[in-house]
Amino acid sequence: MPHLLLLEDDADIRLGLEQHLKREGFSLTAFGTGREALRFISQSSSGQASRLDVALLDLTLPDVDGLDVLRAIRADASYRALPVVLVTARNEEIDRVLGLELGADDYISKPYSSRELVARIRAILRRASFIDTGARNQQLAFGPISVDLDMHIARVNGETLELTRREFELLAYFLQNPRRVLSREKILQQVWGLEYLGESRTIDAHVRRVRSKLGDAAALIETVVGVGYRMGSVDA
Repeated sequence: MPHLLLLEDDADIRLGLEQHLKREGFSLTAFGTGREALRFISQSSSGQASRLDVALLDLTLPDVDGLDVLRAIRADASYRALPVVLVTARNEEIDRVLGLELGADDYISKPYSSRELVARIRAILRRASFIDTGARNQQLAFGPISVDLDMHIARVNGETLELTRREFELLAYFLQNPRRVLSREKILQQVWGLEYLGESRTIDAHVRRVRSKLGDAAALIETVVGVGYRMGSVDA
């Protein structure tokens, strides 16, 4: 049974989500403030509280901003790859993009249906499970970039990269398809899951993050205007 961290400051919404998610087979630890969530994350990371499988974070909170909670999760070595979904009532695109840049795996805007939310969470957990239990003992490489699927390690010129789970999945998918043009729709299906209902800008934000960590090798991920991306030039 997946254990979900629910951070939602509206008590009525929080209670409704708790009831629905429990019916859908999740166990939950729910909080109404960012400070409570941060305290629990610290305890969970150190083994003093239940281990988390996924986090659902509201951005608009009365104390600590939801993005600060996301930053804390990504700064914690034991939870750097924890799947995170952001929930926001904010309409500005900058909030969504910033969340993705900070390492969120997905976002959903209020108002939303409980069915859509559960579909997004399950899609993320399927992808996380695939990376954990899927193809083992596989070494992928292109130029100076290498990925060890078994050890969940990515390197450039032998230097280990600090990647979130979704960034690792994205880079591995590129390496599995060298010199092939991958449309945004195809990447959404293969990396985010068939039930993913987000916008293609999600991919663009994650590609920017991966490129920023590849250093001089960033140019190997080419943008194919109007289509998507390609790992390496066809002329290389």
